Amino acid sequence: MVPLLRKMERREWRMAAVCVLLILGQIYFDLSLPDYMSDLTVLIKTLGSEINEILYTGLEMLGCTLASALLCVVCGYLTSRVAAGFGRTLRKSVFHKIADFGQQEMMAFSVPSLINRTTNDITQIQMLVAMGLQVLIKSPIMAVWAIIKIVNKSWTLSAITAGFVVALLGMMAVIIAVVIPRFRRVQKLMDRINLVARENLTGINVVHAYNAEDYQNAKFEQHNEVLMRTQLFNQRAFAFLMPAVTFAMNTLSLVIYWVGAAIVDHVPAADQALRLSTFSNIVVFGTYATYVIMSIMMMVMIIMLMPAAQVSAQRINEVLDASASLREGSRTEAGEEGTVEFRGVSFHYPSSGKNVLEDISFRAEKGETVAFIGATGSGKTTLVSLIARFYDATQGEVLVDGVNVKDYSFQALYDRVGYVTQKAVLFSGDVRSNVLFGESRGGKTDADVRQALELAQASEFVDKLPGNLDAPIAQGGTNVSGGQKQRLSIARALTRKPEILVFDDSFSALDYRTDAKLRAGLERQLKGTTRIIVAQRIGTIRDADRIIVLDEGKVVGMGTHDELIQNCPTYQEIARSQLSSEELGA
Repeated sequence: MVPLLRKMERREWRMAAVCVLLILGQIYFDLSLPDYMSDLTVLIKTLGSEINEILYTGLEMLGCTLASALLCVVCGYLTSRVAAGFGRTLRKSVFHKIADFGQQEMMAFSVPSLINRTTNDITQIQMLVAMGLQVLIKSPIMAVWAIIKIVNKSWTLSAITAGFVVALLGMMAVIIAVVIPRFRRVQKLMDRINLVARENLTGINVVHAYNAEDYQNAKFEQHNEVLMRTQLFNQRAFAFLMPAVTFAMNTLSLVIYWVGAAIVDHVPAADQALRLSTFSNIVVFGTYATYVIMSIMMMVMIIMLMPAAQVSAQRINEVLDASASLREGSRTEAGEEGTVEFRGVSFHYPSSGKNVLEDISFRAEKGETVAFIGATGSGKTTLVSLIARFYDATQGEVLVDGVNVKDYSFQALYDRVGYVTQKAVLFSGDVRSNVLFGESRGGKTDADVRQALELAQASEFVDKLPGNLDAPIAQGGTNVSGGQKQRLSIARALTRKPEILVFDDSFSALDYRTDAKLRAGLERQLKGTTRIIVAQRIGTIRDADRIIVLDEGKVVGMGTHDELIQNCPTYQEIARSQLSSEELGA
């Protein structure tokens, strides 16, 4: 929790410092009341006391109460501001950190867990700050202050009070030690429930189509039941705390007054002044002892929030302390343009020691079209993702424009590469904002958008949308078809005006006519742009300058379509499954 407090901005620190002063004021006024009660007791029991003296003392007590209440209201307002500002700062820090994560970090944490950490975990900490800033400062100071005031009044009563306090603190320590590990488990279970719910909502159409509602409900209920049992244990443990503290406070009051009565009884009856003073001290002692127990009671209320907040703080620190596996270089310039080269590249994922790619070497010159084809799982997507540096090669070098991609600054690399992902991803907004998504050296005008849409064969459906470029796009592009999403994704890459275009199976949702028109347009208008294409259909890549055939992460063929038809068995097998006998003969 302490490392997170360093994220608090100066403004919040200043407000927190003001809160501390206000809390000290509250404590002063609250602990002044027993002294006034003692004076009032003496006045009432003393013969000849004036009513005005009694009223004046009562007004002083009322003034202390009102002053304490006013300070409490102002302090509550400031603590709310501090908590809200701290929550905002944490959310910003976590979101910015996640934005810098690579694929390795995303796989390590998982998306549902990161969503939970950004929302639920930060809310837990914000609640603790909002409710606990006053209590965590006020309770211990009030308890110590009250103990100082009573310790010299009666060693017997002080020892009794100390015994109650030690017993309560011991009980609290035991409960916290038992509950904290279970709170860690609760957070992990919530991650799991988030995963199951997200998976169900994302695939709701498949669930309905396969009549799998009962199966999904049972899977959710299984994790929900475990979470409920764990939380019930925690809440039952905490439910024992408050009644125990209340019982201790009332019992302590009874014991103090019972022992105090015996102390007063031992004072000689003839010495009325001493008896009155002793009785007054007992009343004050009982009040101060109650303040000590009340301080513990207030701490109990916060302690009920602290285990969950502590676990949440650890989870947030895990994100903030995570070091990105991809380090940004400083290179911005290169001696070549539009070239891609792999030199003996091998790669395996961090979670596996087996190579997904092995000893890949090729070079694409400026303006060339190089295509990759192979069976599912042969490593095509992994290979092109190394160009965009979603991962770093474990062996060998990946060069763009003659420079290792590790040496480029991210902006310099992504200005050179336009990447169209295998799964088309659109963001909530409109057509224009999706096509102009991100920062690039490309144009930002409507003319640039229309030019990219025209080349991506997307104008024909965008022009029919209400609002045209201002037509709304739902989150994930759920209000457009798969082929339309792919064409908008391609247009987004084209507006960047990159030197190298990478298409990761980005034509799979297009019909043959649109596919052919798109490839013809790219060949006609982007002659100087290098194209790296991953495809499943031979018809998409047969005109490529070079086709590289992959099988289990290795290059088993390289050449033109005609060359591979003659000498590459793997390519021949793919061709026989897709092309007619006439096309094969030709």
